Formats: sequence, structure tokens, C-alpha cells
Amino acid sequence: MLAACGAIGTLGLLGATSQSLHGPVSTAWQLVVVVLLLLWLGPRGVRRSMADSRLRPEDQIGSGEPTPLWHIALIVVVLAAIAGTIAGWDAGIRVTGGCLLVGAVQAVLLAHMVDAEQRRTGRTFYRIAGSRILRGTRLGYVARSERPVPVSTPP
Repeated sequence: MLAACGAIGTLGLLGATSQSLHGPVSTAWQLVVVVLLLLWLGPRGVRRSMADSRLRPEDQIGSGEPTPLWHIALIVVVLAAIAGTIAGWDAGIRVTGGCLLVGAVQAVLLAHMVDAEQRRTGRTFYRIAGSRILRGTRLGYVARSERPVPVSTPP
């Protein structure tokens, strides 16, 4: 959702104002820095969140619901509007482009890391209360039940 909002915001700003095209080299370099930071900090944060996770009884995992989707769209719009109003619409493009990149890295790389750890450990991770944007996502997990899988025998 974050990547989609970033893409829509970027296309909207590019179509709405020519000022969003100012400083394309600066914008590109800043987005390259965002990607490098994501590739360095993202996996570290995910590994730390999984390592710090604690076993939770199934009745204590909560809903596991992520942030409501409209919150994400609102955050992108507000941040882009603030940046665009204060520093120019090229700064708004940097915000929406950054959101696109963060969302894409979360959806592709970081989600893959969690999936791989779940397969490896037999755990199912859940987002728990206390997650914050600057402190990262707090995780709990439940262990998958160890019920034997019935094996069918040929007749």
C-alpha cells in the first residue's frame, strides 16, 4: 500500500506541477541514498524484530491487523504536502518517491525475510502493540501446531 500511494502521489505531482521536475539529479541522488539505507537498515531491523520476538499464546496475539490502509495514504499526502509547501514540489516528489521505495522494499525484500524465517523455525510472526514508526515493528509469534499430517496409503 505504501508503494502504491507513493507511486500515485509521484504521478499526481508530476502531472499537476512543473515545479516537481526541478532538481532531477538531486532527487535521483537522494532516492539512491534512501535505497542504500533501506538495504542496510531494513534487513537489520527485521532480523532484530524477529530475534526479539516472544512466544505468545494464541489468545494473546491480538488481531494481527496492520496499520489501516487509509492511514498510510493520509501519511503520504500530508508529508508530501508539507514538503511541497515548505521546500517546493520537487521535495514532494522526493517524499512520494521515498514512500514508493520504502513500500517496495518492505513488500519484496523484508516480507521475504520474514517468510523464510517462518518456514525455517515453524513460527508465525504477528505485529504486536507497541510498534512505532521510528522504533520499528514489535513482533510476537505462535508456534505452529505439531499435528501429524495424515499420509494416505494406496489401496
